[in-house]
Amino acid sequence: MKPSSLTRRDFIQYASAASAVVLGVPRFAFARRADTKLRVLSIGVIGTIGGADRKTIASHPLAEIVGLCDVDSNALAEAAKDHPKAFTCSDYREAFDKHGDKFDAVIVATPDHSHCSIMTMALARGKHVYGQKPLVQQLEELETLGRAAAAKPELITQTGAQRIEHAPRRAAVDILKSGGLGRVIEVHIAFGGGALAGGHYFTDGKLGDPIKPPAGFDYNLWLCGAAEEPCRPNMVQRQWRSWWKYGGGQIADWVVHLTDVVFYAFPELQSPIRVCSRTPSRDLSYFHADHVLSTLTYAVSGDKFANSTCNFYFYDTNMKPDRAQLGIGEGEWPSGIVTIVVCEGGTLVLAPEGPLEIWREGKKTDGMQWPGLPKYEAFNHWHAWVDKALGKNTPHLWAPFSVGLRCTEPGLLAVKAAKFPGQVLEWDRKSLTFTNHPEATKAIVAREYRKGFEPVRVGK
Repeated sequence: MKPSSLTRRDFIQYASAASAVVLGVPRFAFARRADTKLRVLSIGVIGTIGGADRKTIASHPLAEIVGLCDVDSNALAEAAKDHPKAFTCSDYREAFDKHGDKFDAVIVATPDHSHCSIMTMALARGKHVYGQKPLVQQLEELETLGRAAAAKPELITQTGAQRIEHAPRRAAVDILKSGGLGRVIEVHIAFGGGALAGGHYFTDGKLGDPIKPPAGFDYNLWLCGAAEEPCRPNMVQRQWRSWWKYGGGQIADWVVHLTDVVFYAFPELQSPIRVCSRTPSRDLSYFHADHVLSTLTYAVSGDKFANSTCNFYFYDTNMKPDRAQLGIGEGEWPSGIVTIVVCEGGTLVLAPEGPLEIWREGKKTDGMQWPGLPKYEAFNHWHAWVDKALGKNTPHLWAPFSVGLRCTEPGLLAVKAAKFPGQVLEWDRKSLTFTNHPEATKAIVAREYRKGFEPVRVGK
């Protein structure tokens, strides 16, 4: 458009857009055309979930993958086949510094230990963020990322909690919110496998001798803010979840998927006040514990809960609560991974994608037959983030970071408290301390970051 053809309205829109660039505000905050696309940078382009995130977001008609960033040159080359016009780089800092004007939003699908550094930089630079779970790897990072997101309310954040797409999960939220099962007594969550299960995502806890990183793999960038140490077998590509410094075991990996319905239903559940984890594991220098039984206590009030506290009980490595003790009778669990909410008037049992069971007086009914439930429309979890970032009013953005961090916190507490097995740790989120245990505060709340890879401190 030539300057002479500018209308007053065009001038205002162009001026607003220019101001947005200067101030780090998304270009959609002021005005956008109906065909404006969300330009997305994908960080962690394949991995275990990055490929699915990238491809599903790219399938939105108004989303475009314009940048690819990965420490694995082989993964980067593979992803570039899908997006030949996208810029590529291996260092996320380079993406923001050299290409920051080319994208509006970021997918962060990297190992847990790098999440906070990348996501806070994205927020500080005015980018919408789709962040994989668990959102952070350190307890201190709950506050760091939470403040950064709160300081940028115009930015749209979304946690990788895609299972809410399934109608039984949304039905569980509605049933719990309705109070139809009576006041909540306690919550039990069985996580299936454990941190040392081996296989595709986890390793067996055996510390191998140092090795060379895989060909084409920038190990220095993969370490991100973590301390320098040699690469070892079963560490950098998928099984990092088992490692103390990089992942969070099965519990932290799945906690968002299994606690989400409870936090959606009860906003008053903000932060645990206490944790006690029991495990036969002792040396956690390199790997997370397995066979973890953890009790997390929330202070509650009001007529939605039966007591002044509500306990969450976590079980990993294929352990589960006793059905008879829960009063739901003999039978098979609907899944090895299950969320159980015990209420005064019945018990809700939910597998990750359904089925949903309601138990009363030892008898099971189909939760989807609960009276008054609406018809649940299908939606795409990833597309909801794109829609919201583009300014569309969608009801399907279930897990912004404010909710995702609430889901993440109990998982982090459970796995980190395993460093002090059987000890009751009194947790104060505001001060980021275990008020009765200075040693635990020093050992498991925070870590030092390598220079140049620190999280960006945004907000108060």
